[in-house]
Amino acid sequence: MLIGDDFSKLFRTFEHTAFRLEVRESYNAPREVESFRRFRAGEPVDLSWAETWFSMIRQATAEGRRFARVRVVSVPLSDYSRFGLWAAHHTCDAGEDIRYLPRDVAERLDLPHHDYWLFDSRKLVRMHFDEADKFQGGEIIMDTAEIVQHNHWRDVARHHAIRRDDFEAKV
Repeated sequence: MLIGDDFSKLFRTFEHTAFRLEVRESYNAPREVESFRRFRAGEPVDLSWAETWFSMIRQATAEGRRFARVRVVSVPLSDYSRFGLWAAHHTCDAGEDIRYLPRDVAERLDLPHHDYWLFDSRKLVRMHFDEADKFQGGEIIMDTAEIVQHNHWRDVARHHAIRRDDFEAKV
């Protein structure tokens, strides 16, 4: 399992594309907790903790590399998903292509029930979380058939998903 710097290295070393499928209802990331609390309370939210991520996306985009993700969400949106949609505006401004797919559509499309990153269409990293939604690490999957299947799921998810701004206008 990759975690910490070993996991972070994946985002600095891919050549062309980094794609994420997010299917969980919430994520318990320690750095997000206070921002989420402030968002729910209607208070100003400080995203300075995410500046390293935004900077990395801006740099990758300037180099011609692409970050993209599809978020599978339940509609109506939970507080956590509304927070994610709000925060995605900043991530999209940095250069990431974030799209949304309603959970019922994802179910009809038979998309997986696990999160993953796919780097350059050939390196698959399955995300593992504990029962409290805390990230436990990324498992590199080497099986070619699984990698091909996850590429297919990426293509299906992106085809049916709605760009962040268009999705926000609908919900």
